[in-house]
Amino acid sequence: MAACRRFLTTLVLMNILVSFTTPTYSLSSDKVTVSLYYETLCPYCANFIVSYLVKIFQNGLISVVNLRMIPWGNAWIQSDGNFVCQHGPDECLLNTIEACTITIYPDVVRHFRFIHCVERLTLEGKQNEWTNCFDMTGLGTVPIDCYNSGYGNRIEQKHATETSQLNPPHRFVPWVVVNNQPLQEDYGNFMTYICKAYKGNPRPEACRSLSFQMDSTEKANSLHPVCYADEARNFTSSATGKEMIPKPANDSWTQRG
Repeated sequence: MAACRRFLTTLVLMNILVSFTTPTYSLSSDKVTVSLYYETLCPYCANFIVSYLVKIFQNGLISVVNLRMIPWGNAWIQSDGNFVCQHGPDECLLNTIEACTITIYPDVVRHFRFIHCVERLTLEGKQNEWTNCFDMTGLGTVPIDCYNSGYGNRIEQKHATETSQLNPPHRFVPWVVVNNQPLQEDYGNFMTYICKAYKGNPRPEACRSLSFQMDSTEKANSLHPVCYADEARNFTSSATGKEMIPKPANDSWTQRG
């Protein structure tokens, strides 16, 4: 039985390697590509994922979105090849686990459900319980094998390269890009940008219900706190948990259904 499991794990990890060299294409030219550059223990990234990004799954907007999650954020690679993360080694671990989960379970609903679970635990200060998310979301634990084998580091190196090539460079996380347009401080209004960018028909109901005219109050409310890239190297693992952790709006989405 153990030999069979090792064989299946090896097979999955080999498929990961193939994915590095196989080009990926959007399933629909009408879909809007939304890329989220984030790090797992930044409380503001977690709050955006748990309280805001989840809404596109709840209101059906995901049907017109090609959602890309890139868990690297403000991390960097030292000259010896080791990763250093803004919120310490636990963040490097979770970045890699989420990167492995995205690769192994490419269906966006499946891997987002797991990421949502982990980030909800981060908001609750329970990130050490992240392994429970495999049971809660019905996914297998192959991402742990991916991490232990070192394949996860290769995925993260790819994410590091992509993040470093952003133009303009990201100044903070969460950093949201809609069809190559960085939203910068206005990332809270990402759904409005999605609806403006979508050219297909019919328009999603979620877009018909959104107002494209924002008054000054709404504009001010669109500015959310962030984890700044230029402060990352001043952080140590002791900084984890010292930032104000916002309360998630809804924690029910991660349950299997």
